Amino acid sequence: MAEHLIVTTTVNTPEAAHALAAAAVEARLAACVQIVPVTSVYRWDGATQTEGEWRVECKTVAERVEGLLAQLRGSHSYDVPELIVTPVVGGGADYLDWVAAETR
Repeated sequence: MAEHLIVTTTVNTPEAAHALAAAAVEARLAACVQIVPVTSVYRWDGATQTEGEWRVECKTVAERVEGLLAQLRGSHSYDVPELIVTPVVGGGADYLDWVAAETR
């Protein structure tokens, strides 16, 4: 697994997004969390749905990812939350060092 990761989820309100973000940063499970409004189109209960959501992108390191996933799962309001882990394969060394320092 890559050393640096981005964990992504979506929620249905900006308040829920801010709560997840603050909890992850305060617990040092993520160094930074970005919240982005999005429109999601998906199938649920046999029908196509279109909803406004807020994407929550958590910057973290491999050794903290399981704790972060557990926290997100435990605090999430969705029956089946999106929890996607994406490796960071490169980037600014200063930024990546900062992510590592803030999650330890």
